[in-house]
Amino acid sequence: MILDLKKLFITENYTLPIDYSVDFSNVEYMGEYPLKKPIAVKGKVTNRAGLVTLTLSMVYVFSAPCDRCGLPTEAEHEVTLEKSLAPEIAGEDNDEIILVEDLKLDLDELVYTEIIISLPMKHLCRVDCKGICSMCGKNLNEGECNCSTKQVDPRLQALADLLKEEN
Repeated sequence: MILDLKKLFITENYTLPIDYSVDFSNVEYMGEYPLKKPIAVKGKVTNRAGLVTLTLSMVYVFSAPCDRCGLPTEAEHEVTLEKSLAPEIAGEDNDEIILVEDLKLDLDELVYTEIIISLPMKHLCRVDCKGICSMCGKNLNEGECNCSTKQVDPRLQALADLLKEEN
């Protein structure tokens, strides 16, 4: 969605509402396509006393396997953004100001950038997920397995076998 901001920059006390959804289901992230549902984007662009401000709320559902147990999970995340808009910037770059040279703003590109930056690095089905047993592969959230928790260093396995024979 391209926003034409010409009227907004010349009219004080003007507000342009934003309410749409954007589909990023084709975006690959860490070997998955986690954004299966459209992203809801709501907000506004306002001009108050000559200061043009963009306020956005982006809500997305992150769908991917749990990083510990592998079960498919979904979690809703919200990203908020508040930035000033300016047709030109004098001096150094500023992260709080978005430059809109031709008075047009590609909102899809901005939303894409903010969503990609906010995607979780670790995705769990629940905070206390126990994962899977490294020996048998059982999901430890469903109960304990019968595997021995005592592991012997493979370099010392021959010594452990000798100790078993003595007992």
